[in-house]
Amino acid sequence: MKMLVTGATGKLGSKVVEALLKTVPASQIAVSVRDPQKAEGLRARGIDVRPGDFNDPASLDAAFAGVDRILIISADGDNETRIRQHTNAVEAAARANVRFIAYTSLANAKESKLFLAPPHQAAEQAILKTGIPYSFLRNNWYLENETASIQGVLAGAPWVTSAGAGKVGWALQQDYAEAAAAVLAGEGHEHTIYELSGKLLTQEELASAVGAVLGKDVPVQQVDDAAYADIMKGAGVPDFVIPMLVEIQKGIREGALEVESNDFEKLLGRPATPVDRALRQIVDSIS
Repeated sequence: MKMLVTGATGKLGSKVVEALLKTVPASQIAVSVRDPQKAEGLRARGIDVRPGDFNDPASLDAAFAGVDRILIISADGDNETRIRQHTNAVEAAARANVRFIAYTSLANAKESKLFLAPPHQAAEQAILKTGIPYSFLRNNWYLENETASIQGVLAGAPWVTSAGAGKVGWALQQDYAEAAAAVLAGEGHEHTIYELSGKLLTQEELASAVGAVLGKDVPVQQVDDAAYADIMKGAGVPDFVIPMLVEIQKGIREGALEVESNDFEKLLGRPATPVDRALRQIVDSIS
């Protein structure tokens, strides 16, 4: 059986491949990457490295040939581009007659009003349209996304947010990667949806957990969206990024990521890594 991971040189994809290698022979693993040179390390370990670009359907036809099970990792970029790219990948998987599609989606994707939701909604619909057995891995939020805020706290800044009392199910990329590997290499995951979420926390609760790890008090500065945008600009965040950060804060405030679930435990036999341990890993990596 041949299983393929797209975007395997990315942060999440590389972790998925490492998780797969713990249970699956390298000869059964293929990866699709835009730049095969970046995957030479994987090739040296016996993994089948194939060039594949979500913007080039012909390259995907070649990359997905002979694959039984595929994990399509969602792409980066603006919504319009991502919708096109995800659709290209799903349609190529169907042309290749894959037998199972796993896809890294977004929390509560079908109903989500988060500005990031449309590409995931389009991908899920495209997969359903193929009739191929699937699993939607609806990832809540990477704890690593808060690295800049943690760095700010280390430098003496407060924890700044406009998310109010909104809750998030933060978890480490490693947890999401291990869950994806378990689904791709496992059995009995056909026609499933997994809401992958850590323990739900507010910004204040996360900031308190950061403070406990750092051994210092972390003040929380709750502001409105306009003030949040100004503070981000003052912190040197690029102008084109700021509206996205504001929309994420707004979505959290409105409950877009407040999805409670024990699906990590179903897939991994354990909950997501406790937030104190997870934060310690991040702090150790940046300090």
